[in-house]
Amino acid sequence: MRRLKVHDGKGVRSYEVNESEIDDYTTVLELLLKIREEKDPSLVLRYSCRMALCGSCGMIVNGRPRLACLTKVKGLPNEIEVEPLRNLRTIRGLVPDLGDFFKKYKSVKPYLISDSEQETPTKPYRQKDEEVKKYLQFNYCIQCALCYSACPIVATNKEFPGPAAINVAYRYSADSRDINKERLASLDTVDGVWSCRVAGSCSAVCPKGVDPSLSIQLVKSLLIRGGKK
Repeated sequence: MRRLKVHDGKGVRSYEVNESEIDDYTTVLELLLKIREEKDPSLVLRYSCRMALCGSCGMIVNGRPRLACLTKVKGLPNEIEVEPLRNLRTIRGLVPDLGDFFKKYKSVKPYLISDSEQETPTKPYRQKDEEVKKYLQFNYCIQCALCYSACPIVATNKEFPGPAAINVAYRYSADSRDINKERLASLDTVDGVWSCRVAGSCSAVCPKGVDPSLSIQLVKSLLIRGGKK
């Protein structure tokens, strides 16, 4: 028998699930949906793709930020505890308010900025392999906010942009096609990139293998070099 406890901010809901209903591939998301369909239709959660591409089903599972669709039940203890992502306000049930997260993410201008107001597509933007390699691994972020939830600096300093925002700032600042300098300048503050203490929690929980802890240090390096790529 498995026991699932859901901490929804208003209390703890407890459910029991027979082991016979769980196979080697059953995920925490599937378990939650099964409970909602068969036992408690008032259970509220956020999800979409069910295949670790959209990042919607982020939550705390047994104390660790995870994607529910990527977390196998068989790899967890018999008692499973889930709760909303930390460092974010909870809207209802297991659904976090991602407003602050995306506000900070958008503030670093997560897109290419060229030296002209209007693009004239007369030729493709070509890049060499070594130019792409500078930012490629940091491009796999799916904005799931697991790193934001795990970050001890975000927990104590609400002005800190968070790992995902700084990561995407590096991704575009390191791109040879980008000419923006304001993006890095906005992070060059006490509450910005210099607040990071390299705890590494962000990188440890990333479901896509991105290393935000590294990209934060690379942003510091760019600032020290005056933005030179």
